[in-house]
Amino acid sequence: MDLAHTIQLIALYALPVIFAITIHEAAHGYAARYFGDDTAWKMGRVTLNPLKHIDPFGTILLPLVLILISSPFILGAAKPVPVRFGNLRHPKRDMIWVALAGPASNLVQAAIWQTALILLSASGVSEPFLIEMCQGGIVVNLVFFAFNLIPLPPLDGGRILVGLLPTRQAMLVARVEPWGFMLLIAIMIFLPSAYSLWMRPVIAVASTMIDIVLTPLILLIQ
Repeated sequence: MDLAHTIQLIALYALPVIFAITIHEAAHGYAARYFGDDTAWKMGRVTLNPLKHIDPFGTILLPLVLILISSPFILGAAKPVPVRFGNLRHPKRDMIWVALAGPASNLVQAAIWQTALILLSASGVSEPFLIEMCQGGIVVNLVFFAFNLIPLPPLDGGRILVGLLPTRQAMLVARVEPWGFMLLIAIMIFLPSAYSLWMRPVIAVASTMIDIVLTPLILLIQ
């Protein structure tokens, strides 16, 4: 990969990745405050200021490395928003909504980037950089949506699963959390087909949902 192409890719994905991560984490903090835990609010983490959420490895180094190796998936992570689930009014139930808030924000962002792409096309704008950034924003957010919904603690999908399961089974799943990321990395390295079996269908379903929601807009501007 030549230097010019690398710089172009970084420029294209920088804003989508920063927005995807920042809004994702802020959404967790906002949901937690809404359901009774203001820990993140007091720490200044319910904000759209990306500097409050940036993690040097997860937000900068990891996406950069994935871009450089031409990975089919661009992933990133921020400093997790602190949530004290015991402070929630209904901890087991409200945990589901707090966890779901992050991926939901990425689904909404993917829809916004796709809306921007539709409007650019309808306006006759053909600037490649803008078009490719919108396309990158769609892809980044769909990947974040699907990745975070993997039902493995400490990912959001794992917390949702813990909230949905009966108490005994939930406690068993919750015990996986300290090794969750190591287990996930092992799956990605040694069982990439299993990883793809989750990611691709979830991304496809999310993409179809966005297409359905945006169909009236497409019909309106045609």
